[in-house]
Amino acid sequence: MKFACKTDIGLVRRSNQDSYAVGELPGGVAWAVICDGMGGANGGNIASGTAVKTVSEKIAASWRPGMGANSICNMLKSAVAAANVNVFDMAQSVEALAGMGTTIVVVLIADGMAHLVHAGDSRAYHITADGLVQITRDHSIVQNLVEQGRLTEEEAREHPRRNVITRALGVSEFLDVDYNEVELDGDQGILLCTDGLSGFVSHEDMEEVLRTVPFSEAPERMTQLANENGGGDNITVVVIRP
Repeated sequence: MKFACKTDIGLVRRSNQDSYAVGELPGGVAWAVICDGMGGANGGNIASGTAVKTVSEKIAASWRPGMGANSICNMLKSAVAAANVNVFDMAQSVEALAGMGTTIVVVLIADGMAHLVHAGDSRAYHITADGLVQITRDHSIVQNLVEQGRLTEEEAREHPRRNVITRALGVSEFLDVDYNEVELDGDQGILLCTDGLSGFVSHEDMEEVLRTVPFSEAPERMTQLANENGGGDNITVVVIRP
């Protein structure tokens, strides 16, 4: 598997509170994690960085060739749970970090299957020959309103509470995460991003970039589009393809 990655501060924020990591494991296994921190300049950076570091270390230490889907699911959930405890304990013990937290989305690709765990509104998409298919469901107030039929997708993009999430790593002792599996055929891949991309670049424009821009340049071009459309948040993009 190949990776193309980009993180950018955007045009409005004073610091980049996004963090990410990617890696490979024996047997052609690929993994990636993206976090979007919150809780002030210091808190957001620490929350996202701590979560990425913890999950990365847990995956590297726990992976064993031949692991089945249930084992991978449990491994990813355990890694995220460990990150949640680490961030929560730091927030409880340091007054300046009180209330910090982070979104998280993790993917591990093994034997043609993508295994994903997430909490918050950082997203994962399935890259197919027909375009992008969103895999994750945003844990956010506006997503709940869309599902209730009280907002359209277009209205949700402009809603004043569009950045308010209903789940985040590190804000409570226990974290409920979603797990998904997606089969990858042929040259299909995975795109992970924070809402600095998905909130400023349309689904259609992301698809257009993936169709027309070389793989290695796609995250850079998507980041440029997000900044051209206001750059109101930190932007992080990871694309994984065979």
